Amino acid sequence: MLENYPFVILAIGIATVIGMIIFLKINAFLALITAAMVVSLLGPASADGINRMKRVAIAFGDSVSGIGIVIALAAIIGKCMMDSGAADRIVRTFLKVMGEKNASFALMGSGFVLAVPVFFDTVFYLLIPLARSLYRSTKRNYLMYVMAIAAGGAITHTLVPPTPGPLAMADNLGVDLGKMIFVGALVALPAAFVGIFFSMFANKKMDIPMREVAEHSEPDPLKEEELPSLVVSLLPIVLPVLMITANTLVNSMLAGGVGPQAFLTSVSPFTSIIGDANFALLVATAISLIILFRQRDLTLLKLGATVEEALMSGGVIILITAGGGAFGKMLTVAQIGPAIQGMFSTEETKVAGMSFLILGFGIAALLKIAQGSSTVAMITTSAMLATMNVNSEMLGFDPVYLATAIGAGSLIGSWMNDSGFWIFCKMSGLTEEEALKSWTPLLLVLGCTSLATTVLLSIVWPMS
Repeated sequence: MLENYPFVILAIGIATVIGMIIFLKINAFLALITAAMVVSLLGPASADGINRMKRVAIAFGDSVSGIGIVIALAAIIGKCMMDSGAADRIVRTFLKVMGEKNASFALMGSGFVLAVPVFFDTVFYLLIPLARSLYRSTKRNYLMYVMAIAAGGAITHTLVPPTPGPLAMADNLGVDLGKMIFVGALVALPAAFVGIFFSMFANKKMDIPMREVAEHSEPDPLKEEELPSLVVSLLPIVLPVLMITANTLVNSMLAGGVGPQAFLTSVSPFTSIIGDANFALLVATAISLIILFRQRDLTLLKLGATVEEALMSGGVIILITAGGGAFGKMLTVAQIGPAIQGMFSTEETKVAGMSFLILGFGIAALLKIAQGSSTVAMITTSAMLATMNVNSEMLGFDPVYLATAIGAGSLIGSWMNDSGFWIFCKMSGLTEEEALKSWTPLLLVLGCTSLATTVLLSIVWPMS
């Protein structure tokens, strides 16, 4: 009986999270922090004598130190890109280069890029007027246009930092952030294209016209001269990615003994500073604020108000993410990791590694179906599996693939308890039945394709 006690604690913890979110309609932060305290109370006492409640607060603080600054800065960048017209410039460029015939690919590409620093709901708000405008000119393919936006936005939202879910997974599983960005994008890209082809298929099966959306007034499009240039618009996205990736590349080459070691050793202290996610996002934030200030000729007071508005939305995400981190740390204290690990045979490392991928995918999918939030599913699942101290030797491949498998699972089973479902449904003017026949299977396709890509990459490029 005692050997099964950790599973009892795990079940109580998960039931607390899901029960409070679904049945009591309580905010995810309160649900996660309550579950963390419950698990802490049920688990063994700390060896160093720390109070059971105090260790929850310490775990919460540790989680904030890992992701708090990055999420706050990403929220500001996203807000500035929207208000300055930088996001609009990126979208218009995609449409101009690819043409009206390939508009669905342009919309997918726009969603794919913009959902890296901007939350999915904001990306959808930005792009849906373009889908409606395209339908007015073509008189066809409305469903394909809105599904293309969803495919691009949803996939990077769940796989590529600094979006909160992928960022928290990287932190929980000890994955280098540059590696998470690169591999996440690598897994997301084929899934996005499969999503486009599924959108075309769904569009042929369901002839859905564009309907007026009374509660949403479409903003007047900005004039070309009111938008920043493409290079300037892309800078807040591309520059931090390059800075973080440079540090990852230098560290990887040093560890592998590849390249000019003396030179790499000399630049390593420099790249470790500029490649730190907090610093890279701070630079990107400064650039995005300058772009907004110059494009809209704002006063400093109005610029400060914009930052405050962005931080209010980012603050909620920080609380939820850190609450999930505290919940995961308390599961570690309760010895959940060794209990789960004992269920798997490690005689064949590859088989065990694949089992972890399926386990992460499955748990994330179940949590997504149960409580609706992909972010909560990613945070909770990665925190649970982090209790097992997973590493390359145990898995047979880099833990980044475990993160992408969890992200893939968090897409599965989106329905009426998911805010993304309602954003897609109401903003596009679809009925609930139409959304269940389009949005829900689209995310299933995205999740399964991402898992298949993850499994393939873990075999052909284990990086361990």
